[in-house]
Amino acid sequence: MALRDEFPPAGANYLGGVSDGYEYRTAFAGSSLQASYEMLRQFLKEEGYGDVPLPRDARELELFRLPTRNKQILLYEDNGYVHNPIKILFPLDRRRRNTLTLCLFNEADPEHLLKFHGVIGQREASGE
Repeated sequence: MALRDEFPPAGANYLGGVSDGYEYRTAFAGSSLQASYEMLRQFLKEEGYGDVPLPRDARELELFRLPTRNKQILLYEDNGYVHNPIKILFPLDRRRRNTLTLCLFNEADPEHLLKFHGVIGQREASGE
């Protein structure tokens, strides 16, 4: 069963990534950014996310990288490509320039859109 159809529960380790029940996070690190991006694209297709619009290639993906060295700004904005229900993020550590972090979000969560767009946090949604 594809990840999109059966989202991993909290604490699950699925294909090298981890899930908190709402967000699944994994990393792709190839010999080049293009190789990492191709692995990520293939993973998305296999896991049921083939219909989500993506940049054509790694060069186009890099246009979404924030051009700042100020890490405080990066605490408030995603450094990468965001299209519901995915985020493809660049690492803060520029030495890992060929690594991409993929975040997938559980669309079945009743508060998904509010959480994904940061309108409410996960703690607020759970009533804590």
